[in-house]
Amino acid sequence: MREQSIDRVERAGTKETIADLLAQVANNSADLVRSEIHLARQELNERIRMLSTHLITSALGAMICVLGLLSLLAASVIGLGTLIGMGLSALVIGAALLIVGVVVGMTGLSRVKATRLKPVKTIETLEEDKEWLKQLI
Repeated sequence: MREQSIDRVERAGTKETIADLLAQVANNSADLVRSEIHLARQELNERIRMLSTHLITSALGAMICVLGLLSLLAASVIGLGTLIGMGLSALVIGAALLIVGVVVGMTGLSRVKATRLKPVKTIETLEEDKEWLKQLI
């Protein structure tokens, strides 16, 4: 591979020294690292935007559910209260809603935790670049 590079340089009619070639490799490597850092930032920003969208959607859904549950809660307490009394009716319905709320909340929390912020693609390309540079030098 080194001989091919030398042949290409000689064919082009310019004679570059090894120092010039090493300087080009250093510059290209620096550009490559800067590009990878830029890519990592973009990937991280994309994942943060995705996470914030999921959080906003979850919060909005929770607020709407609270309004619906308040209406159903009032109707349920009144309906069940005619059979077992208002106090016991409010206790039973409140306990049932608490259980449902905990399950829904834990599900949402597990989904938030499952969102990864690690820039996987950038790390992969950095590993590839590292191997490429090892072969080059």
